[in-house]
Amino acid sequence: MGDEETTNGFVLNRHKVIRYLDHQWSETDDDIAVEYPLTIVVDGEEFATMVCTPTHLEELVYGFLASEGLIRYANEVLSLSIDESRGYAYVVLKNKKTINKDYYSKRFIGSCCGKSRQFYFKNDVRTARTVMSRTQITVEQCFARMKEMQEQSRDFLVSGGVHNAAMCTPEGLIIARTDIGRHNALDKIFGYCLQNRVKPSDKLIVFSGRISSEVLLKAAKIGVGIVLSKSAPSTLALDLADELGITTVGFIRGSSLNIYTHPERIADTHNNTRS
Repeated sequence: MGDEETTNGFVLNRHKVIRYLDHQWSETDDDIAVEYPLTIVVDGEEFATMVCTPTHLEELVYGFLASEGLIRYANEVLSLSIDESRGYAYVVLKNKKTINKDYYSKRFIGSCCGKSRQFYFKNDVRTARTVMSRTQITVEQCFARMKEMQEQSRDFLVSGGVHNAAMCTPEGLIIARTDIGRHNALDKIFGYCLQNRVKPSDKLIVFSGRISSEVLLKAAKIGVGIVLSKSAPSTLALDLADELGITTVGFIRGSSLNIYTHPERIADTHNNTRS
């Protein structure tokens, strides 16, 4: 596999490749994103195994536990130890819970406020909440925050194999996280908020990839009201965003963008608030 190196805290492996370019073959080294299996054990019981990028693992575990509804606050974790060599995270909760695996693995279709709300898992009904944020952002700030996130993401420019996410205020970037899994990058941000008591309701998420329903649900669980992406949303993501009160903006590229849901949070610097 070659030598392992770290770039801005992100682990890459150098791998020999045979490259074809302009009718010529050559041997060279390329940077490859590392996949790392992490198994989370909660109160002595194996809960989940995820494939992730081996950085900010504590944040990832905290964010994942909160996303799954096992905790709401960081102080509900009595202890957390990570055995990086074996790929295990051992969690002890203050209040031991009986984990019903069916609750976290079966699709649930429920009803809320007279509408049919579709979720992938039963626990999403409890953890994905309607967002009431009044935060607004201008189109110029949308472009600026996307540019900032991309400039922070040297790992993506090197390997091309990861997803990037950032938590921002309208005025600037707070933190950026990288992972081979789009949902893991968001869980790391969620974990950071829990560990550092960051209030998410007046913040926004900037994301490098497609806004899938999974990404949208993660944003709802974190509690942000605006999601910005350089890519496209899915139809289910937009259905959920419309119902959960989240503003989605996609295809932020150059000097153009698309607003898909809840445009009232996108303020136009010339015409006040869009209608």
